[in-house]
Amino acid sequence: MIRIAILASGSGSNAENIVNYFKGNDAVAIPLIISNKKDAYVHERAKKLNIESVTFSKNDFETTSLVLDRMKENDIDFIVLAGFLLKVPENILRAYPDKIINIHPALLPKHGGKGMYGDNVHKAVVEAGDKESGITIHYVNENYDEGAIVFQAKCPVDKDDTYEDVAKKVHALEYTHFPIVIDKILFNK
Repeated sequence: MIRIAILASGSGSNAENIVNYFKGNDAVAIPLIISNKKDAYVHERAKKLNIESVTFSKNDFETTSLVLDRMKENDIDFIVLAGFLLKVPENILRAYPDKIINIHPALLPKHGGKGMYGDNVHKAVVEAGDKESGITIHYVNENYDEGAIVFQAKCPVDKDDTYEDVAKKVHALEYTHFPIVIDKILFNK
């Protein structure tokens, strides 16, 4: 059985979608959700899903082994970032080489890097006059949004689209593709 930890900083809609996708799959367990924000709505979703959720501070991530220790206690094999806003520290990258993936709400390498998350990305897409946006699922390395790309899906950006319109289109792609891509990565499909 492959055991996944999901890291999320916000509402956790992608986390919930992933958990529901793997429900009933005896080959995958998601025993742990980790956040860097104690008031993140992902904790409420975790409660409803009957999954342990814990909060670690930015300092805990960057200067201690507390996060890594909790993952080891839960026998975590693979990590999924689903709206997680901190840079993954070196000790976790070393412990999970090529076993951490992230989803980015744009077509990398465009609109990536520090501070490029959520609505910031969608606003940048609209301001740039891009004709398309989408999602990028990639491995995580020591740099924001620079790991090897696994999958991309595109959606059109119409000239009258607001950043909220773009966000809706991108979220639809996330919900459709992210769990399926995780499944393919886990089982080399």
